[in-house]
Amino acid sequence: MGDIVYVRGDATSPRGKGQKIIAHVCNDLGGWGKGFVLAVSRRWPEPEAAYRRWHQERAGNDFGLGAVQFIRVSPYLTVANMIGQRGTRRGSKGVPVRYEAIDTALGTVAARAVEDGASVHMPRIGCGLAGGRWSRVEPLIAARLAGRGVPVTVYDHDG
Repeated sequence: MGDIVYVRGDATSPRGKGQKIIAHVCNDLGGWGKGFVLAVSRRWPEPEAAYRRWHQERAGNDFGLGAVQFIRVSPYLTVANMIGQRGTRRGSKGVPVRYEAIDTALGTVAARAVEDGASVHMPRIGCGLAGGRWSRVEPLIAARLAGRGVPVTVYDHDG
């Protein structure tokens, strides 16, 4: 069984040695411009460019809730764009987060992490602009990742 470790810091600067995957939640509209994605884009242009292309070409690929796109940004680091929110706005249909989609995406990330011998690093996914509750997301991470022996680090940003 893996652990979930909580640290203060920046999830775009993951701690530790070896292969690492940074997992984060994206919306299903092709929008990239608020929240954690801005920190990702400041560090690497590839995840945003790949996400926009993935959305643009969605008629011929798997883009949609629960899907994951892996982008290698350095020899030891991969970014996982997980489609885990429907739209971007809170409204009459509730918050954008989709727990089932995050659960499915985490299963895909876990398989990749096991295959690569990687640890997984993330902010509190689905709980910022997506409007989710950590009390609903944390058990998904525990089951899908930690339950398969994948080490997970969750970063709480200072500011």
